[in-house]
Amino acid sequence: MEPRLEYAKASPEAAKAMIHLESVVRRSGIDSHLLELIKIRASQLNGCAYCIDMHTKDARAKGETEQRIYALDAWRETPFFSNKERAALAWTEAITNIQTGHAPDAVYEELSGHFSEGEMVNLTLAITTINAWNRIAIAFRSVPGSYQPTASR
Repeated sequence: MEPRLEYAKASPEAAKAMIHLESVVRRSGIDSHLLELIKIRASQLNGCAYCIDMHTKDARAKGETEQRIYALDAWRETPFFSNKERAALAWTEAITNIQTGHAPDAVYEELSGHFSEGEMVNLTLAITTINAWNRIAIAFRSVPGSYQPTASR
């Protein structure tokens, strides 16, 4: 697989804007383990191999278990996730697949039972951001495999 183009070189201002958005998400107060679960799950739904590779590596580097990473694709069928994580994962699926159900009230109500209004906005921003990254990586054929987590992530 060959990348189609290097988007950051082709449009440095756009890349800078995305990196800034990502930094806002990282500073938003979302638990780093939950943030990686959200990123992995959205990337699975979107079929973004580059982002799945990146965020499973980041999750492992932050101490996430292999069991939970492997089970994420079937999180509803496992006892490995807390109710709060389940609410966030359901919201991730609803927002990622917005064309199916348009963020159903039941999913929102479950989310609001575990997160404040500000946290819900930050979670939604995180989901929106990873969906944008997925689309960029898929569109320009970012090649998975070489990414390695850094201490600053």
